[in-house]
Amino acid sequence: MERVSEMKALVTGGNGFIGSQLLKTLASNGYSLRILARKSNTNYETVVCNLENEAIPESALDSIDIVFHLAGYAHDLANTTNKEHIYRNVNVNATANLIKIANRKGVKRFIYISSVKAGGIIVSNRCMSEDDQGIPKDIYGLTKREAELKVLDFGKKFNMHVAIIRPTLVYGLGMKGNLSVMLNGVRGGWFPPLPKINNRRSMICVNDLVEAILLVTKDSRANGGIYIATDDFQYSSREIYEIMCKVTNKPIPNFSVPLVIFSLMAKIGDVIGFIPFSSFSFQKLLGSECYSMKKLKKLGFKPKYNLLSSLEDKVEHDKH
Repeated sequence: MERVSEMKALVTGGNGFIGSQLLKTLASNGYSLRILARKSNTNYETVVCNLENEAIPESALDSIDIVFHLAGYAHDLANTTNKEHIYRNVNVNATANLIKIANRKGVKRFIYISSVKAGGIIVSNRCMSEDDQGIPKDIYGLTKREAELKVLDFGKKFNMHVAIIRPTLVYGLGMKGNLSVMLNGVRGGWFPPLPKINNRRSMICVNDLVEAILLVTKDSRANGGIYIATDDFQYSSREIYEIMCKVTNKPIPNFSVPLVIFSLMAKIGDVIGFIPFSSFSFQKLLGSECYSMKKLKKLGFKPKYNLLSSLEDKVEHDKH
């Protein structure tokens, strides 16, 4: 394999949470970098392209050795009305077009960042592996799975090293979404103490996820494979809540809001749309999403972070 200092990588979605961390790590490892994104990035050579409605310029892959494809559409998962064409354009068509251009340009490796949602409906009584492939339950999971199949098919057809990472919920410095809202809510004292239930949720620190991405890039054994990435822990929602209390120096309440209250609120929210809680929200907050990363561990992957150590770093960073 070529020396890293001679490698040039294209990163799509480089302005996002995961992409930003990947770019920093690649730069520190001597990669030459170009990004493809909707908005220009002053720190990196940028090809501006909106995958929803613009064709990928073939010149974006000139002199590229490796493509890290992170860009995707994952918004409005609770309401996908009239959005299916966007999911399909961004998640499926753009991925297929990108790897076709990569082949024409002589790209050696193509790494696709998918999602555990591509694996199908959660099996609640155990941790799912890559072998538990079912039919995804929403348009996001369906289109990510379709894109995976295209990447694997084109990888064989083009004799290109391809590998797919399925991240679980990602935490760490710069995180957004539900975990960020929850942390701010605990810090602000308004987030309700969650019930002690035995649900299990898999997650991974963004720093470890980037290391997993680099591992499947370099290891020839990863060629043609799909790999679930977690930090190898399973957290209950209450444990996540208590960890957030600890890192924000908030006392852990000796009581909790009963599960039945959250369930009732979800049913009301399903009927009355303006209430910001629904069955979808209930599942995100209190459901189980447990995954196994035994396959990735066989390649030698060893996570360095857990939720506590990562959030301690984040809270300390936020102070400065």
